[in-house]
Amino acid sequence: MGKILVTGASGNLGKKTLRQLLKRKPASELVALVRDPEKGKELAALGIAVHQGDYLDAESLRRAFTGVEKVMLTSTHAFTDRKTAHANVINAAAEVGTRHIVYMPINRKPGSTYVLQEVTEEDIFTEKLLQSSGLVYTLVKHPPFLESISLYIGLNAPGTGVRLPEGNGKFTAASRDDLAEAHAVVLTEPGHENRTYSLTGTQAVSFPETARILSEILGKHVPFIPISEQEFIDLKVADGLPGFVSKFMLGWVQGMGAGEWSEQGGDLEKLIGRKPQTVTEYLRETYGAVAKTPASNRPNQDLAK
Repeated sequence: MGKILVTGASGNLGKKTLRQLLKRKPASELVALVRDPEKGKELAALGIAVHQGDYLDAESLRRAFTGVEKVMLTSTHAFTDRKTAHANVINAAAEVGTRHIVYMPINRKPGSTYVLQEVTEEDIFTEKLLQSSGLVYTLVKHPPFLESISLYIGLNAPGTGVRLPEGNGKFTAASRDDLAEAHAVVLTEPGHENRTYSLTGTQAVSFPETARILSEILGKHVPFIPISEQEFIDLKVADGLPGFVSKFMLGWVQGMGAGEWSEQGGDLEKLIGRKPQTVTEYLRETYGAVAKTPASNRPNQDLAK
């Protein structure tokens, strides 16, 4: 078998995917693609080859992909030219003889007209291009990340309440660790060619229900407090996030509150061979620790892959 390359390897999800791959393959069969080689030192120390490449530099991608059999295309960030970036990866892989690309679009509810700015249109474009490329492909569709829940509701939610725009729709979420493990399975085992998986979590909750779950975990009443969309944006800006990022977050909250990611499937559980982490488990782990941590020492969070 040829080598497996993970793009966006210095990012959260790319790095986790490579660490999961190390449990299944020797480091000599793995390649990390990074824009800045300095950020690949941790992976290089594990014996993984680190190749420099930029989604917007097609020649760098062709060099990096030479001799690679499979590519994990980690979705690039919002607020960039995602269509060009993803097209460059697919075209470069086809040109140098890479056989298989695994891509991670966001789940879309069948028949949905909901559009998440910076995500939906670009994901559809990438899926169609990949399916028409002649390459073997696998789509591993993602739900919202479990880790982003605390970003939406705030680490101080136990004291301030869960303050979000009203919406009783349910959503499923999955942790980056569980998703990364599923990626590793698809990249290393046969039978996933030209397949599409919906990697949903197994617990569907609404934001008002997260307040109830937090109340049970902490043994105190944590209310759900409906606020306007502008108030939500203002809260996030006050937390130090740029306005355009706060509006992007609002799009996720709107979709989750409308039930856009409410569907539950068993693909993630089947791929990793165990129950994925639940929302309740995540909230217990996160807010149990937060309750013991001074606010000034709490880590920043992000939406990055």
